[in-house]
Amino acid sequence: MPAIFFGHGNPMNALQKNAWTETWAQMGETIPRPKAIVCISAHWYLPATLITGVEHPRTIHDFGGFPRPLYEMRYPAPGDLALAHRVKKLLAPLDAQLDSDWGFDHGTWSVLCHVYPNADVPVVQISIDEAHPAQFHFDLGRRLAPLREEGVLVMGSGNLVHNLHAYAWGRHPVEPFDWAGRFEQKARDLMTAGDFQPLVDYESLGRDATMSAPTPDHYLPLIYVLGAADEGERVTFPVEGVDGGAVSMLSVKIG
Repeated sequence: MPAIFFGHGNPMNALQKNAWTETWAQMGETIPRPKAIVCISAHWYLPATLITGVEHPRTIHDFGGFPRPLYEMRYPAPGDLALAHRVKKLLAPLDAQLDSDWGFDHGTWSVLCHVYPNADVPVVQISIDEAHPAQFHFDLGRRLAPLREEGVLVMGSGNLVHNLHAYAWGRHPVEPFDWAGRFEQKARDLMTAGDFQPLVDYESLGRDATMSAPTPDHYLPLIYVLGAADEGERVTFPVEGVDGGAVSMLSVKIG
């Protein structure tokens, strides 16, 4: 199975048909059908590594101020308890715990409602432990890599560039900020070359990086996906574009 990072962007993408969501749908039709999905979402970010351990995860509407139809959306994909225990074993000696409260946040379901609209592929989420640096998360991605050989899609959902302070909230499209464009291109070049370590150490890449990822939450799901890559694997970018000048919609496909 490939490993894929999705730039999920605005929650409204769940309801919209646009170039990004149409490509997500095409990806669901063209990649090998997974036995299950393990997703690392920007929106489960807390000081612990947790794994969803429920048979019927709830749909979480973790946002405010959007139209009613978005709150009425449900993504009723099943969980997978056996996979949750498999993930816990792979992450050892880290003492990751199974969680019965969380479900699917919008980082997961706003994308998967297009990729697998029938919600018929089991999904397990892993939280991002905010107390650890990027190297810790890259190493966890490496431990998840064997899942790919078992028919499991390792998926990250966030945004390579995510700066809501600079985001253009008006209706008119705007060009990407220069720092956003430069950092995305730098990241693409490094990924294409298979040189992931500078992206793990992204805070050392200068102002463009710190402007593009002022907080780690949306950036770290990419680091998990890079960690799950085999050496020399092909990296492609099936979705491109920048929303509001400051949110990259780039998707990254490994394999």
